[in-house]
Amino acid sequence: MPTLLAAPDKFRGSASAPQVAGAMAAAAAAAGWSCRQLPLADGGEGTLDAFGGGNRTTRVTGPHGRPVDAAWQLGDDGVAVVESALASGLALAGGAEGNDPMAATTRGTGELIAAAVEAGARRVLVSLGGSATTDGGLGAVDVLASYAPFDGRHGRAEVLVACDVRTAFCDAAVVFGPQKGATATQVLELTTRLRGLAAGYRERFGVDVTRIEGAGAAGGLGGGLAALGARLTRGFPLIAEHTGLAEAIAGADAVVTGEGRLDAESFNGKVVGGVLEIAAKHGVPTLVVAGVVDSGVAARTASISLIDQFGTEASWRDPLGCVTRATAEWIRREWTAQ
Repeated sequence: MPTLLAAPDKFRGSASAPQVAGAMAAAAAAAGWSCRQLPLADGGEGTLDAFGGGNRTTRVTGPHGRPVDAAWQLGDDGVAVVESALASGLALAGGAEGNDPMAATTRGTGELIAAAVEAGARRVLVSLGGSATTDGGLGAVDVLASYAPFDGRHGRAEVLVACDVRTAFCDAAVVFGPQKGATATQVLELTTRLRGLAAGYRERFGVDVTRIEGAGAAGGLGGGLAALGARLTRGFPLIAEHTGLAEAIAGADAVVTGEGRLDAESFNGKVVGGVLEIAAKHGVPTLVVAGVVDSGVAARTASISLIDQFGTEASWRDPLGCVTRATAEWIRREWTAQ
C-alpha cells in the first residue's frame, strides 16, 4: 500500500493545518493509500497545532488586560510549546477594529512561558505571529526578568523563539502597526517607544536588540525575549526538526502540502517551500494544493488552485471538501497507471 504524507500549513481564514491534513488523508483513503498526517507551521499562528495541540491550559493576561485561557503543550521530553497568538493575539483583541495598539500587552505570553518553566520544561519553543501588540515585549519581560538568562545552565529552560519575519526591532510599528489598528500618529509614537525600549534593554541586560534579525517580530516581542537570553531562530526549520519532517518525507511515496495562497513568499522560509525543498532532495513527488496560486509561481511546482478548479464560492464554502477532491484527482491522474 503506497503512503501519502499530508504536510500542509493552515489555510488562513478558512481551515487549520490539521483540518487540511485530514482532508488530504480522506483522499488517500479513498484511493486505497495509507496516509501520515503531519500538519506544519512556519513559526507563526498554528504552531501549536503542528505539535499536536495543547495538553495544558493556563489563565493569563490577554492583550487587552482581561484574563484569557490559553492552551499550550508540555511533552514527556520536557519540551514545551507556547503560541503567543493564543495569549497576546490580535484575534483575542477583536481584530484591528477592536484593538488598542498603544495598550496591547505581551504579559500573557510571558505568563505562559513562566508556567512552562515552573512546570519543569527544559526547553520552551515560543512561536510569534498574529499578535495584537507593539510593546517591544515589555509585558513579557516584566514577568520573566527573574527567569533570565534562559540558557539552561542555571536550572532554567532554554527558550527558542520561532519567528517567520526578519523585521528589525525599531521597525516593528512601521511594518506591523497599521494591521493592528495603529494610526499614522500612533505608529510614530510606538516607534519612539520602541527606540526607548531598545536603549533600556541594552542598559538593563547588556543586549542590543537592534542588531538581532527578527527582533521586531510580534511587535518587538522577539527582541524582548532575546534581551532575556532567548535565542531567535527561523520557525520552519525548527518545527521541521522537532516533527521529524525529513524522515517522514523520505518514507513516503508522495507528499501533498498546501496553504491559502501560493506566491513568491511561499518559497522564502515558509512551509510549502521548505517541504518542496526536502522532497526534492529525496526524489519524492509533491503536489501543492492552495486556495489561490499566483501566476508567477505556477510553473515552479505541481499545484492546484482551489479557486481555479472549483470556483470562488465552492472553495470558500467548502475548502476541505475541495482539498479532498483536488488531492484525489492528483492521485488518480498521476498514480493510477503505475
